[in-house]
Amino acid sequence: MTYQSYQSPYDEVEIKDTDYLVISARIKAMETRMLTRDKLEQMLEAKEDEDALKVLTEAGYPPFSMDHPEEMDAALGSVREELFNDLGDSAPDGRYLDIFKTKYDYHNLKALLKANVVRTSPDSMLIEMGRVSTQVLKEALDTGDMSFLPSMLAEAAVQGKDVLDTTGDPQLSDVLLDKLMFRDQLATAKATGSDFLTGYVRIMIDAANLRASVRTLRMSKNAEFLEGVLAEGGEVAPENLLAVVRGSGAGLAELFAPTLLAKAAEAGQTAVAGGALTDFEKLCDDAVCEYLADALYVAFGEAPLVGYLAAVETEITNIRIILMGRNAKIDPDTIRSRLRATYV
Repeated sequence: MTYQSYQSPYDEVEIKDTDYLVISARIKAMETRMLTRDKLEQMLEAKEDEDALKVLTEAGYPPFSMDHPEEMDAALGSVREELFNDLGDSAPDGRYLDIFKTKYDYHNLKALLKANVVRTSPDSMLIEMGRVSTQVLKEALDTGDMSFLPSMLAEAAVQGKDVLDTTGDPQLSDVLLDKLMFRDQLATAKATGSDFLTGYVRIMIDAANLRASVRTLRMSKNAEFLEGVLAEGGEVAPENLLAVVRGSGAGLAELFAPTLLAKAAEAGQTAVAGGALTDFEKLCDDAVCEYLADALYVAFGEAPLVGYLAAVETEITNIRIILMGRNAKIDPDTIRSRLRATYV
């Protein structure tokens, strides 16, 4: 199979807010079909699973059986894929979608690298929603010719493979690739010139770094372990987090107090002392949702597009929490406490 070398179609693009008038109007209409908190409550309190699923089909989700988890995965994945295809065709600048597609590139890269090490097929783990097809990514790894890949993904592929070849430790490779994914996303966001998109990536980095710090402290690992995990580019500098970890967690809440992650950091400090992680994880996601909520009040521009794409990801997360909770016979109050903040 022959491929053309990768070229970004956005290098010379100059986009104005007004170029988003049409797609912003479409998104406002699409938001009306999203699952509100009341709809999620309907799913949660439904007597029968069929009644919970009916809420989803009325919102435009394809039908599936809760008896087969793979059907749920396929149905929710198809909604995400259709959304990318739909909005990708009409977005003036596709890099706003690339921010969301990038995580699938790196997921697929991890899966392919691990499969190569253990000599097994990665097919069941691959997700066909990245910027490049899984076949192109596989071919690049097999041949060593990375010219078909976006430059930062190509660098990540080489570095991730080097780590695996040198250490044989998939966890170390995953940690490196997570850091490089955020670097890739931040570079893409900055290239668009959008402060809103850049801010979204920054708070995602801060949330990931906060999670890593809390887990490091709970596992009684040292700062040197954390140093290899933390990503650059958030509001809170990695060196400040390392200082907190060296101090056994003292000052974690104060470090994030000026940010939207203030409540999450307080819960993180409680989790370090032995408290539950579930509240902490939820508050990290809710802080990101709070950042995105401003997009609801923007008439047009890239903010409604970014906000909606992220909101659909959160909606799918909430659907999984409810359906998996129902399958496991978890009581509604416990499931409710795990639900992420809704966008609408």
